[in-house]
Amino acid sequence: MDAERTRVSEAFEAIPRVNFLPPSVRSHAGVDAPLPIGHGVTNSQPWTVRFMLRRLAVPPGARVLDVGSGSGWTTALLAHLTGPTGSVVGVEVIPALVEFGRRNLAGFRLPWARIEPAAPGVLGLPDAGPFDRILVSADAGSIPVELERQLAVGGRMVLPADGVMWTVTRDDAGWHHHPDPDHRFAFVPLV
Repeated sequence: MDAERTRVSEAFEAIPRVNFLPPSVRSHAGVDAPLPIGHGVTNSQPWTVRFMLRRLAVPPGARVLDVGSGSGWTTALLAHLTGPTGSVVGVEVIPALVEFGRRNLAGFRLPWARIEPAAPGVLGLPDAGPFDRILVSADAGSIPVELERQLAVGGRMVLPADGVMWTVTRDDAGWHHHPDPDHRFAFVPLV
């Protein structure tokens, strides 16, 4: 786990949060708290993002789906972790945030990462899967079967559901759900 902790720390250094915030809150980039990015959405607390990325354990070369990409920060962090042999696609339901995230992402040399608008009524990108890793930054209330189906065999998904952080793994026998009962999380709802 120490190697994963180091990789995530290196991603945080390479992809500063401040670059993914509106000018009005950039002076608070170092605060370990969620910050508003407009449209009732926040840029997640850094501690929470680190926690999720460590659990996700993104290997170089992975195909990753970032559900609820918001400002594009997690998409960029994931792209740093996959490296240029991987691919990352963020999906976002709010059109203005798709554009905001794309502009922010363009400030980094990560051509293997992109942000797409979410299709109405569709979770994730079912036609683009399966994915080796899926990160979900909104609370669905329960673990969505639609996202589980987009997970490759051998893959891993990290998501909040009803305030609990879950890790979902998939092997040849099916899907396995692992809750983290020691922490509670508050996320905007996954719509």
